[in-house]
Amino acid sequence: MRIVLHGQQAFGKAVLEALLERGEDVVAVYAPPEGGREDPLAQAARDAGLPLVRPASFRGPEVLDEFRAFAPDLQVMAFVTLIVPADFLAAPTFGTIQYHPSLLPRHRGRSAINWPIIKGETETGLTVFWPDGGIDTGDILLQRTTPISEADTLGSVYFDRLFPLGVEALVEAVDMVRAGTAPRIPQDEALATYEAPCGRENARLDWGKPCRQLYDLVRGCDPAPGAWTTHAGRTLRVVAAAPQPARSVEGVGGAMGEVVDVGDDGFSVVCADGRLRVLRVRAEGGVKTGAGEWAAQSGLVPGARLE
Repeated sequence: MRIVLHGQQAFGKAVLEALLERGEDVVAVYAPPEGGREDPLAQAARDAGLPLVRPASFRGPEVLDEFRAFAPDLQVMAFVTLIVPADFLAAPTFGTIQYHPSLLPRHRGRSAINWPIIKGETETGLTVFWPDGGIDTGDILLQRTTPISEADTLGSVYFDRLFPLGVEALVEAVDMVRAGTAPRIPQDEALATYEAPCGRENARLDWGKPCRQLYDLVRGCDPAPGAWTTHAGRTLRVVAAAPQPARSVEGVGGAMGEVVDVGDDGFSVVCADGRLRVLRVRAEGGVKTGAGEWAAQSGLVPGARLE
């Protein structure tokens, strides 16, 4: 099959390398427009001597004409953020398949890895589906699941599992399309959820919430966008923490956001149903460091308030 790969970043590069290693006929690569640091997929396409196309938009007829000129049998979308019209998706002989890092129809949207962790879920996964122009809508081709452990973060779930599993799944899906065995399973709209992108405003720690919710927010925002609070008017990112329910600590007391029990390993902050033990932080303009070390350097003492 004549394949056009459409994607970006390290994931797109890994998918390209996997396809080329298998001897697939990749006839072109579509990557984001130029700007700033070079995209890894774009560089990999250049290194492989493949035609590289970087449109700023897919709305113009000339973009579709250029795409059709490659005579693609299949378009493989690996981490695409621009809106791609339905006629562009349908242009290849066998259509388009796309990777999404959640178990569709749940967690549609750009932050599909963050939200299951933030919401305290114990399982997530990936979907390869047939996009139809909607936001992560379209029939499902295949899915893979993976657990979310108590210690998992956004980084561990993605880099350790959803990244390598996603590359394997897209390669498997290409084989299924070629063999004519790729299913089209409609998404159940009754189960569909959509979350907006997880940005800085979503990552602020609200000390009036339960410690478990705060802990899950820290995990689901590590490494990005980074859970945060403020101390003395300056932003303090909380990189790692541990929940301390009221039943596990003595004399919880204190106001929400009040610092208690400052020690070498970190400090505890009062929240709705106990405390959150802050273990690792990054101060504004600084680097990641142990919370105990930062507390000593900044003069943090019991009774201080985080907001």
